Order: sequence, then C-alpha cells, then structure tokens
Amino acid sequence: MTDEFERRHGFAPGPNEVRPANRDDRTAARALALALARASLVPADLVTFYDTIGDITWSDVGNGHFLDPASDVLLRLQEYGPVDLGTNQRAHGLAIGSDGGGLSYVVGPDGSVHRTRTASLDEPELDKLADDLRQFLELLERTLTNGGVKDAAHDVQVQDLAFGRFRRSEP
Repeated sequence: MTDEFERRHGFAPGPNEVRPANRDDRTAARALALALARASLVPADLVTFYDTIGDITWSDVGNGHFLDPASDVLLRLQEYGPVDLGTNQRAHGLAIGSDGGGLSYVVGPDGSVHRTRTASLDEPELDKLADDLRQFLELLERTLTNGGVKDAAHDVQVQDLAFGRFRRSEP
C-alpha cells in the first residue's frame, strides 16, 4: 500500500497503525468502563477493545480513520457528556473517533456504531454504519485491505464507508 500511495500522491504516507494498549491505556480503559457504567453507556465490546488496542490511526486510508485512545474518549465524555443518538433523548452514545474529514464515530449503548453527518456533535444527525464494534472494525479492515488498490470497487467501498451507505439509521 505504501509504495502505491507514494507513487500516486508524490509523498510518503503518514502513520498508519493499530497501536497495542500499554499500561496507561489499560488504566484509562478501566476508568472509562467505570464512567460508562455510571452513565449507563456500557458497550462491552468497547471495553474489551480498549483493554487490547491503544488506538487506531489510518491517516492515509481514504480521508483517514481514527479511533481515539481511551484516555481521549474519557476526557471528551467528562468535558462534553454523552452524544444524543437522535430524537429519542434517552439514547446516548460515546464519540470514539473520526473519519479524518471532520465526522465523528459514535458508539451506542447497544454497541452499534454510527457516524455523524456533520462535524458537530451538538444535536447530530447520525447514520448507522454497523450493528456492533466488530462489524465496524471489519468494515475498516476491508477499507485498509483495499487501500492500495486503485480501482472502481475500491472507490465505491471507500465512498460507502465515508458516506455511511453500509447501513443507514431509520429516520
């Protein structure tokens, strides 16, 4: 992927990595789990994810895809609170990253992953991308796997993830 990227764009790609969790990450993951339990926002997959993965940075795949470290997710939750998941004010989610184009990834209490339609988390409109974190990570993996291949199928796949066409929320 990196050779093709540099040939196509004329510069070397930035960092693209899945960073394993270190001791500080696992401490932050436990603190996040406690905060999520207090706020009734406990997607078990997310807690397991952060116990293993520190963060994901794929800056040169599409617009980029970023899953923030647990410490950043916890800080955002403490400073701004949970994200409303639509007209039902009882449903709240947790912003866990972004697509590199200003749109945020938000996980719901049921584990479903959504993406905002605009850069704002204030009264966001969301598209459901995946039923759970595992499915979302599989979508990201497919995007990465095809990241160095320049063809119509790849373009459609990156656009589908970027524009939320995999799975839309019901209006």
